[in-house]
Amino acid sequence: MGRGYMGKILTVDLSNGEFREEAIPDEIYEKYLSGLGLAAYLLYDRIPKGADPLGPENILGFVSGLLTGTGSLFAGRWMVAGKSPLTGTWGDANCGGSFSPAIKRCGYDGIFFEGASDRPVYLYVDSRKAELKDASHLWGKDTVETEELLQEKYGPGARIAVIGPAGEKLSLISGISNDKGRIAARSGLGAVMGSKKLKAMVLNGKKRIRPFDQKAVHKLSRTCNKWVRFQVPLGPSIITALLGTLLRILPTAMAMDGLIYKMILRQWGTGGLNQMSPEWGDSPLMNWKGSNVDWPLKKSKSADPDLIKKSEYVKYHCYSCPLGCGGKCSMTGKYAETHKPEYESVLALGGLCMNEDTDSLFYLNEILNRAGMDTISAGATVAWAMECFEKGILTREDTDGLDLSWGNTSAMVSLIHKMIDRDGIGDILADGSRIAAQKIGRGSDLYTVHAGGQEPAMHDGRQDPGFAIHYSVEPAPGRHTIGAQLYYEMFQLWKKVKGIPKKWPFQIYHKNSKYKASKEHALSAASCSKYMNVVNGSGLCMFGTFLGVTRTPTFDWLNAATGWNKKPEDYMEIGERIQTLKQAFNIKHGIDPRANRLSDRALGIPPQAEGANKGRSVLIEQMMEAYWKEFGWDASTGRPTSETLARLGISAHF
Repeated sequence: MGRGYMGKILTVDLSNGEFREEAIPDEIYEKYLSGLGLAAYLLYDRIPKGADPLGPENILGFVSGLLTGTGSLFAGRWMVAGKSPLTGTWGDANCGGSFSPAIKRCGYDGIFFEGASDRPVYLYVDSRKAELKDASHLWGKDTVETEELLQEKYGPGARIAVIGPAGEKLSLISGISNDKGRIAARSGLGAVMGSKKLKAMVLNGKKRIRPFDQKAVHKLSRTCNKWVRFQVPLGPSIITALLGTLLRILPTAMAMDGLIYKMILRQWGTGGLNQMSPEWGDSPLMNWKGSNVDWPLKKSKSADPDLIKKSEYVKYHCYSCPLGCGGKCSMTGKYAETHKPEYESVLALGGLCMNEDTDSLFYLNEILNRAGMDTISAGATVAWAMECFEKGILTREDTDGLDLSWGNTSAMVSLIHKMIDRDGIGDILADGSRIAAQKIGRGSDLYTVHAGGQEPAMHDGRQDPGFAIHYSVEPAPGRHTIGAQLYYEMFQLWKKVKGIPKKWPFQIYHKNSKYKASKEHALSAASCSKYMNVVNGSGLCMFGTFLGVTRTPTFDWLNAATGWNKKPEDYMEIGERIQTLKQAFNIKHGIDPRANRLSDRALGIPPQAEGANKGRSVLIEQMMEAYWKEFGWDASTGRPTSETLARLGISAHF
C-alpha cells in the first residue's frame, strides 16, 4: 500500500556527471505535498543567494504531482522550477501532455539538475539506471525533430521533454516542450536548460504508482467524470461572441459556475473565448492600448472558434484527462500538423498585434512550438515593437527593413523568425520587451507591459481586477494561472473551506464593486493562491478545478491517495506555507515585491477613453497591500514576517 508519492528525488550534477538519489521524509510531503511544493522546499535552501539564473549555481527541477498516477482525474500536469532568468524571481512553468507520470514511473517525485555540462547532453532514465548521453547530434534541431529522433531510438513508451533553438540560444522567453508542442513556456526556464547544455530528458521507467486507497480514488473519479461528461449543445461559436457583447453592455455581472466554461472547453477548447473575450473586455488588444472598438467582430472573425476547429482532425487529451480540450490540426505548407492554437496564443499573435490572418496563427503557433518559445511573450514583444514603430522610436533601419505597421502579417512572421534565430533586431527582442526596451532606450519603456519583467497573459485586469492582483503579487509574476475574481467564483472553495467569502453561482452584483480594495477581495485572492499551490502540488489541471471543489474533489482525492485525514483548511494552510516560502525565496534573492507591480497601462492608468474597459482603473497598491496582509506578511513591503514564518514552520534566512 502506497501514499501516492514515490518518496525519492534524483539529482544530476551536470558538471561532473554524477547522480545521487535522496529519500524525502514523509513529513515533508505532509507540509509541502509534491510538485511545486516539494520544489520550493528544496530550491529555497539549495540555490545560493545571488545565483546567476544562467549560471551553474542555479538548479532546475522537474516535478510531478502527488496525485499523478493515482487514478485521480486531471492529474497530468508536470512542472519545472528554478530561478527565473527573465524576472530574477522564483520561476516555474506548468505543462500537460504525458511527461508527468513518467517522472514517477522512474521512481522519483522530481529530477533536479545542478551545475552545467561543457557539451550538449541528454538524460536517459529507466527503472534501473540513469545516464547522461551525448546530444551533439541533436543540438540545433527543433523540439519536434528532437523528440521524433529520441522516440525512434527508445520506443513509443519513452516520454521526452526537450528544448528547441530558442532555449539553446538562451532566449529569456524560451520554454520546455513535450508531446511535440505542449510547452512549459513561462519564466524563461528553457534558457536555464540551454545554459546547462541539457537538450532533453528521456524517461522510460515502469515502476508502479501506489495510492493508499485505490477504490476510494476511483469512486471519487467516477463521480467527477459524470460532471465532465454532462454537456449541453452550445450551438455555433457566434453565440459565445454575442455573449461577450452582452456581458460588456450589462451594468451588472453574474458569478459564474465553472460547469459553463467546461462546456465551452469541451466543444472548442480554450479557443472558445477567441471572440468572446475581446468583446467582453477580457482580452488586451493593440499592445493593451486598444479595445473592442479597434477589434470588432468583423476583425476577430479571423479567430472564430468554429473556423479554428475546422482544421482539427483529432482531439488531444493530456494524461488522465477526460475532457480533451486540446486538438491536433492539419496545416498546409511546410508543416503537416500543429497542436490547435490555444486562446493565449491566438490573441497574443492576433488581436494584440492586430493580425487578422488566420493561417498565420497556425503557422506562428507551430514555429514557436518548434523553437520552444513562449507564444504569450513572443506576441507581446512583437506588439510592443509595433507600437514603437508607430511612435517612430523604431525605424526600418532598426528593424532590418521590416514595416512593423499594425497587422502586417508578413513582417510579423519575418520578425518572429528573427527572434527565434537571434538575427538582427530579433536578437534584441528574443529576451522579451522589458530587456529590449532597456537596450533600445528612446522612451520605449513607456510602451512595455509587464510585471516584474514578464509579459502578462491575454486576460485584462481592467476587466477582472483579480488578474491584475495576481500578475503583481505572485512570486512568479505576470501569471494568469493562479487567480482572478472569475476563478474564485468557479473554484467555489467556500463550499469546503470555512471562513472565506461566499459567491454563489449566478449571484448578480454591480460591476463597479469589483474595483474596491476590500478585505473580501483580498481574502478571495489569497484563497486562490493557497488553493492553486495545493493544485500545483498535486499535479492537477486548473481547467479541471474550474468545475468546483465539490465536483473535482481535490481534498478528498489527496486524503484517499495518501491515507491522511486532513481537513480542507489543513490543505489551505499547506498552500499558504508554499506561497510564503516562494515569497521568501524572492526576498533571499534581493527582489523587492513592490517592483513586480503590473505596468500602468494594464491597470487603466490613465483609463481608456472608449471600449469595454472605458473609465476603469485598478487600485493596485491598496489591493497588493490588502493581499499581503491576508498572508500575514508586512502589508507595506510584502516581506513575510517572522511571526508568520514561525507559525508555518519555515526556517527562512534573508
